[in-house]
Amino acid sequence: MSLIEVKNLCKSFGALQVLHDVNLSVDEGERIAIIGGSGCGKSVFLRSLELLEKPDSGKIFIDGEEITARNADINRIRRKMGMVYQKFYLFSHMNVLDNLCLAPVKLLGMKRADAEKHALEWLSKVGLTSKAHSMPGNLSGGQQQRIAICRCLMMSPKVLLFDEPTSALDPTMVGEVLAMIRMLTKHDMTMLIVTHEMNFARDVADRVLFFADGGIYEQGTPAEIFDAPQREKTVAFIRRLKYFAYEVTRRDFDLLEMHGKIHNFAEKYGISSRLAYRLNLCCEELIYEMIAGCYDDGENVKIDVEISYSDESPSTLLKLTSGGRQFNPFDAAENDDDIHLGVTILRKVSGGNISYSYSGGINRVEVIL
Repeated sequence: MSLIEVKNLCKSFGALQVLHDVNLSVDEGERIAIIGGSGCGKSVFLRSLELLEKPDSGKIFIDGEEITARNADINRIRRKMGMVYQKFYLFSHMNVLDNLCLAPVKLLGMKRADAEKHALEWLSKVGLTSKAHSMPGNLSGGQQQRIAICRCLMMSPKVLLFDEPTSALDPTMVGEVLAMIRMLTKHDMTMLIVTHEMNFARDVADRVLFFADGGIYEQGTPAEIFDAPQREKTVAFIRRLKYFAYEVTRRDFDLLEMHGKIHNFAEKYGISSRLAYRLNLCCEELIYEMIAGCYDDGENVKIDVEISYSDESPSTLLKLTSGGRQFNPFDAAENDDDIHLGVTILRKVSGGNISYSYSGGINRVEVIL
C-alpha cells in the first residue's frame, strides 16, 4: 500500500485553475523532488496534502486514511506528516529546546524529560547542540531552518514535506540545510521536496515530478528528467535552469525588494548590469500596467513574475502571469495618444519582442530581452 495516494485532485482560486486531475502514489521511503516554474501549482499541491489548501475535488489518502473524507480526524492524520516551510516559523519568545519540545509534550503526551532527550539527540545529529538554549533571533537563517526541520522530526512523522526550504536563505547558508536533508535520506525518510535546487534534486531524489499545465506534466528518474526529458515544456525548463521568480500579492508590493532580488540573481549568474537594469525596468512597468488593467480598486492582486536565463541562449525571457480581467497592455497602437508611458518604455527596451495571450482566466505576457 502506498504511503500517499492522490486521486483526481483539483484546486482553483476563483477563475484560476491551479491543479487539475492530479494523481500520484508515493511509496514508503521514496524521495520525490517537485520542480517547475513559478505559479505551476507545486506549493499548492504540497499544502493540499495537509489540507492547508482545501481541494475543490479529489481524494487524498495518507497511510491508508482519507484525510479528505467528510468525518476525517484531520489533526490526527496531519501528525503523520511534517511540513517544512520557506520561512522558519519558530516561536521567537522560546529558546530552541522549548521550540522542539512544545508539540510532542502538548500533542503526543510525551514527558518533558523524554522530549528534551529526544531533542538533544536531533540537535547533536545536525551539529547544533550548543544552540539548545539560544533564542531563534540569535541564530543564522540556516541554523533556524535546521531547527525547524528538527521540530518536524520530533513528532516522528511518516513523511516530510519541504516547500522550497532554502528559498528564504542567504546563498551562503543553503548548503547546510541541503546537507541536513541529504542526511535524512540515510534514515529512509519519505520526502516530497519542492525545490529550485536542480543539482540537489538530481542527487537525492528517486523520482522527479515536473509540474506544468495544472499538474504533473512529466515524471521520471533524475536521469530521465534532467538528461533526457521527453516533453516540450520539460525540455524548455531543463535547458534554462537559471531562473528567477517573484510573486506580487499586494498593490503596494515592495518594489525595492524585487529590484534587490533581481540584482542578486544577475550577480549570481553573471548577467550584465545593463541587462539587469532592463529586467528591473520591464518588471516594474509590466506589474504596474497589469495591476491597473486587470484589477479593480480593493480587488485581490495575484501576479507571478519569472525570468529565465540560459548560457546556451543569447536572449533572456521575462514571463508575467496575472489573474483578473483580460487585459493586453500592448493593445494600443504606437501612435495612440492615450498609450501609457510604461508601454512605450517596454516596447523600446524589448525591441518589440513581446507577446500576449489570455486563456483560462489568466493573462500571459512574455518579453524577450
